[in-house]
Amino acid sequence: MQFNRMKELKATRRSVVRERAILVEAILDREETPDGARDRLEELGRLADTAGAEVVGTMTQRRAAIHPGTYIGHGKIEELQSLAVAKRAHVIIFDNDLTPAQIRNIEKVTATKTLDRSELILDIFATRARTRAARLQVELAQLEYTYPRLKQLWTHLSRLEGGIGTRGPGETQLETDRRLVRQRIVDLKARLKEIDARKEREVRSRAGAMTVGLVGYTNAGKSSLLNALTGSDVYVEDKLFATLDTRTRGWELPHRVTVLLSDTVGFIRDLPHHLIASFKATLEEAVHADLLMHVVDVSTEHVRADQEAVERVLEEIGCKDKPQLVVLNKADLVRDPLHLDLARRASRGAIPTSAKTGVGLEDLARAVAERLLGPTKEIEIRTDAGDGRRLAWIEQHATVLDRRIDNGAVVQRVRLPERLMAEMTRLTRSEPPGRRED
Repeated sequence: MQFNRMKELKATRRSVVRERAILVEAILDREETPDGARDRLEELGRLADTAGAEVVGTMTQRRAAIHPGTYIGHGKIEELQSLAVAKRAHVIIFDNDLTPAQIRNIEKVTATKTLDRSELILDIFATRARTRAARLQVELAQLEYTYPRLKQLWTHLSRLEGGIGTRGPGETQLETDRRLVRQRIVDLKARLKEIDARKEREVRSRAGAMTVGLVGYTNAGKSSLLNALTGSDVYVEDKLFATLDTRTRGWELPHRVTVLLSDTVGFIRDLPHHLIASFKATLEEAVHADLLMHVVDVSTEHVRADQEAVERVLEEIGCKDKPQLVVLNKADLVRDPLHLDLARRASRGAIPTSAKTGVGLEDLARAVAERLLGPTKEIEIRTDAGDGRRLAWIEQHATVLDRRIDNGAVVQRVRLPERLMAEMTRLTRSEPPGRRED
């Protein structure tokens, strides 16, 4: 009966659908908890909820070292088994990354399906993937996670039965599975390489356009901000990893300049490396952006910890030195003004916003325009009255402060960003305008 139970566990290990879950956190004595760090079990609970599970119990143990067989100690494993029975749990989820042997041993004692944090996140990504590219990326990440664990997932390691074409030494079922998985990984990488190449060509084809990438911790409000800034209606949900696919929309900044604003997959603490590698094409928008808007949920108590987690992922994908503008989103939910003030002081030039109420969005547009176009200067431009092209361009892009006619020429005093001054000179055949800076 126990054998049949374990077979059932292995057949259902990959899914978490409306199951009763117990969350487990093991903390090593040498691990220091940074000030303002997220509550790990609270975040794991949100991940479990996103995957469709109901949290019915939690357990925490502080240890001097990891137990090699079961990660937590024997006493805690027995306590966990009793808790699983009492709560009628279907799944045990560890916040830690477990080895295949540890998962197997825990399942033997508790007779309950056991997942670690990485497998849970992979499961969520699998349920969220909508496009062909996202599904391929998730499948590759899952296979690369599973491949080194195949030996522990299979108990039927006896030789295949003989027959035509299989006589002789034959091969074990494990070897067959490994060969099939290896081939599938090769095939997926080849298909994703084609998608990556197309995506890179698509991004580079926008060389003439200025691009801004939205990055941030998962559920920081990036998609809501994209909708608020561009008037679009991309999918938004109060769940972790609601966005897996890049969405790009046009965003009109001051001076009638339109940039391309791209949403990206959210980051999280200890995001599995397989996912980062698999989602290379999705993150291409961030890699090639002229400016990154780092969106932070300022209503939480762990603003800095979230920022540091995002910065670690940006470093891993090669964006550490990319120009950034910190956006303190959900400012309408901040109850203590001091908390918001401290967050602003911690990130120089940060802009408080609310995608829900619209507060700060105009300030954000001006800040992005200044970062991309340079500081605004006050200059005087003299244009022939018959040069309609130049006059129209000035009317569209500059803030006209004063205008007069002088000997058949239109003399205007305007405010204009530095980058647009160069563009005006390039687009018109007139001599570069004289300029006066205040």
